[in-house]
Amino acid sequence: MKEKFFATTPIYYVNDVPHIGHAYTTTAADILARYNRLKGRRVFFLTGTDEHGQKVEKAAMEKGRTPKGHADIMVENFKNLWIKLNITNDAFIRTTDTEHKKVVHELLERLWGKGEIEKRSYSGWYCTPDERFWMEKDLVGGNCPDCGRPVDHIEEENYFFLMSRYQERLIKYIEDNPYYILPETRRNEVLGFLRTQPLGDLCISRPRHRLSWGIPLPFDENFVTYVWFDALVNYYSATRYLAPSVHGSRFTVHGDWWPADHHIVGKDILTTHAVYWSTMLMALGMPLPENIFAHGWWTVDGKKMSKSLGNVVDPNEMIDEYGVDAFRYFLFREVPFGLDGDFSEDTMIKRINTDLANDFGNLASRIFAMINKYFKGEIPQPDEEEKEIKNIAEGILKKIDDSLHCLSFHKALDEIWELVSCTNKYIDLSAPWALAKDPGKHARLMTVLYSAAEALRFLALYLNPFMPDATQRLWEQLGLEGELSKINLDKEARWGRLKPGTKIKKGEALFPRIEKVGSRKGLEAGSKD
Repeated sequence: MKEKFFATTPIYYVNDVPHIGHAYTTTAADILARYNRLKGRRVFFLTGTDEHGQKVEKAAMEKGRTPKGHADIMVENFKNLWIKLNITNDAFIRTTDTEHKKVVHELLERLWGKGEIEKRSYSGWYCTPDERFWMEKDLVGGNCPDCGRPVDHIEEENYFFLMSRYQERLIKYIEDNPYYILPETRRNEVLGFLRTQPLGDLCISRPRHRLSWGIPLPFDENFVTYVWFDALVNYYSATRYLAPSVHGSRFTVHGDWWPADHHIVGKDILTTHAVYWSTMLMALGMPLPENIFAHGWWTVDGKKMSKSLGNVVDPNEMIDEYGVDAFRYFLFREVPFGLDGDFSEDTMIKRINTDLANDFGNLASRIFAMINKYFKGEIPQPDEEEKEIKNIAEGILKKIDDSLHCLSFHKALDEIWELVSCTNKYIDLSAPWALAKDPGKHARLMTVLYSAAEALRFLALYLNPFMPDATQRLWEQLGLEGELSKINLDKEARWGRLKPGTKIKKGEALFPRIEKVGSRKGLEAGSKD
């Protein structure tokens, strides 16, 4: 069994106001981190903020702050949201960290010493908001192809990483490693780009007279490091000073935590990761990450999110309105990870009511109500083992493993929901309320309600990475002790570990039904039984 697991999110631009896209990427990494902890692996889950560049410098000046002072204030928006979203990151990196800057210097020195960087004059079109150079052929209507804003023509000396040397090697690597870039459509995009046009060299500096807020080049103090070179290095630099301790000491070499298992990014920054970062690592002689996964974007009611339209989804508001677990569940049940998705509150309410309130929450309410009614709130002793439901419950674990290996979150949830459906059907067909009326079927009643409660225990185990709060409450309602997030999944996902005689603790409905009246949303807790 693999002993460690290292997953990263992008480091988010510190000036941004956190939105659904940030929440989506970070929750995906959190689900993987939580699942791998349950599997007994040592986990390093990294997120953080990107804090250098012209836009940060400009925003700070407008507010009368230093760039670092501005970043210190803005970074709290992300840290606070991660707490609210139940994110269990092991570290939070900031590119203004002294230790990060040291590693950036070290890698630049190595590339410079190996002849992988050279200084040359450059003439091109520069987009200040995106802090990126473009060639004439890339412009759209004379403007930046990414943001659509005007560009400036700049002629200056700069330092270039000789990325063009690695074009063929990168093509071969991607061809030989189908898992390296996922989903497959994104892999094909990168290969199409690399096969059809020459790969240029990467400008990795900015003159200090034009930009002072950045990490100075170790071999030329008149230049600062291009923000993307600085940002990408975070994935490695964090392993040098933020990784979990082992045997009382920090990991100090890349062999301990590097390479990452997953870089989870949005599709808009796939090229920087799949091309820039990959070739940088090749030039440094370092292993490449096992996987780069570029997920899709969320639209809102069919329209692209934008401040001007006023339709940017605030995760804080969604959590306050619907609860953190319902929001987390919706994001990963509604759309296959990798595709674009459309967000609407109406769709989320429907999903919550159908899956969480009716299917899952009502299932738990029915089972607890009947155990209280027929067995005075104690888990009954089964008379026999229900092999069909047992095999389904135990068999799901391998399917979850396979699905999460390729970040197919919706497929993992589909598999888990098979157990929800199966258990609901099992209760309906077994009709415990009818068995309870016949003294000769008391043993059968005990078996049915034990099996149903045991299925609930499996659901708490499997759904914990997705919905940590609700599953912990379910765990406790089953009369089980301890933190569910700290159990060993392989050990616990075995039928029959729920001890007969355990006193259940019936509590609040796991997921109250949401009733939407006009523009107001009300909560109504109820069950069918």
